[in-house]
Parts: sequence; C-alpha cells; structure tokens
Amino acid sequence: MKWRGRRTSSNIEDRRGRGAGFGGRRMTRVGGGRLGGLGAIAVVLLGLYLGVDLTPLITGGGMIAPQEEVAAAPPPSDDPGAQFVGVVLADTEEIWSGIFDEMGQRYRAPSLVLFDGETASACGYATAASGPFYCPGDRKAYLDLEFFRVLERELGARGDFAAAYVIAHEIAHHVQNELGILPEVNRLRAAAGATEANQLSIRVELQADCLSGVWAHHAQARFGSLEPGDIDEALNAASRIGDDTLQRRGGGVVVPDSFTHGTSAQRVRWFRRGFETGAPEECDTFSAERL
Repeated sequence: MKWRGRRTSSNIEDRRGRGAGFGGRRMTRVGGGRLGGLGAIAVVLLGLYLGVDLTPLITGGGMIAPQEEVAAAPPPSDDPGAQFVGVVLADTEEIWSGIFDEMGQRYRAPSLVLFDGETASACGYATAASGPFYCPGDRKAYLDLEFFRVLERELGARGDFAAAYVIAHEIAHHVQNELGILPEVNRLRAAAGATEANQLSIRVELQADCLSGVWAHHAQARFGSLEPGDIDEALNAASRIGDDTLQRRGGGVVVPDSFTHGTSAQRVRWFRRGFETGAPEECDTFSAERL
C-alpha cells in the first residue's frame, strides 16, 4: 500500500504509555469473579482472533471508572506504525464523507484510540487481548498495534493491506452505526434467541467486510494507493479469521450455530463484492438469501 508521506488523520487519540489506565490514573473495576486457567486463555484467544472485546468474561464484567480523555491529534511523525494507522483512517474519512454526501447525509468521523496494555471504553474494559473493536457507545475504534504482529505471526495474515483491512472493517462498523444499522440490530438481538442473535451478528460482520471492500475500491480510484498483491493480502486476512478456520485452528469441532462472524469463504466473498462494485447498496447482507 502506498501510504508514506500522505495525510494522516487528526482523529487519533493516543493513550499509549499511560500505564494501566490513562490520564494519569488507574482504572478501577467493581464486582465480579474470575475465569481461570484454560477458560481464561480460551476467552483471550477468541477475543484476539475475532476482534471482539470478551475480557469482561474473564474479569466478571464489572463497571469501569470514568476516565478523562486524551485530546485527538495526528500521530507522531517518528512512529511508522501510528503514521500508517493515521493514513488509513484519513482515507476512510475522505471516502466515507464523499459517499455520505452522495446519499444526502453528513458523515461524522470517529476517533481511533491507540493503546497498549489496557484502557477503558464505553463498551467495557479493553486489553490487547480484546483485539481491535468499535464501540458505538462512544463512537470510537480501539486498537493495540501489537494485534498486527499477532495477525502476521500467529494467523499468517501478512502485509500492510491486511492491517488496512482490519482498520477499515472497524470503521465500517462506525458507518453502520451512523446509518442506524447497529442500533436496530442490537434491538433485534436483545429479543432473539441465541441462534438467531448469532445469525444477526454474522450479517453485521459480513456487511462490515463488504463495506471494507467498498472503501478499498474508492481508495484505489481516488488515491491510487493499492499496490500489486494488496487485495490478495486483504482476502487472505479475511480468510484467516473466518469462524470455521479459527475453530479448526483451535483444535475444536466446527460448530456453525456458534458462528458470529461468518465462514472464511463468506468473509472473502463479501469483501470481494464490495471491492468489485464499490457500491454500499451491494452490501445488504440482511436481505441476502445466500451469505
């Protein structure tokens, strides 16, 4: 991906190096027991691989004390990892602002929180094991850069565009939130049984994959930022984090009813659909008979 020397977003909230909490204070949690041993390890791996904040299951899900925010600003110029994130985030801002303008709507760009170790979010406690995630409660995406190294070393998803896909996927959840999709799905999930709730989650995640592809399509058309092999890197990353692939990798039995993000083939198919069409309306996973 051609990213060096390009504009970086000013919507980066850098909490790295601020200890167990941020803003000079430690986070406090109220209540809850703990999972131990293999149970805790399994939760951490699931959260890390699936990009879902599952750490409340380990700590008991207690409340997090409010924390002061860090002012958003462009990432440091001497930090290549943060600079890369800033460029990708800036690209999403420009692409989605333009698409929303065409729809007669205004795009409100999210903040992206960089952290190391642990931090607080409106959706709960975030650690490196949470993996990247988007929190609709505070309209922020959360990312520990260590995840990209895990993505490459542990999952075999190599290349800078694999990392760009991860960022674009989380920003796609913000797009869903802005369009009112996430609130409606959360309402439906609250009234659904476990199997139906999982199916709704899959459709949300596959739509985010498709919207990530839409972003990649327009990033290439507008900035010419893609290099040979970039889309293959994104498709490989999508394949590596399918529910079926992760369950096999974990040595367990593949249980489709437990899927929450979709199979590898589904994730690849929907990213490809978004990239090939560049049209958000082609990402209606909720009306699709075949995922």
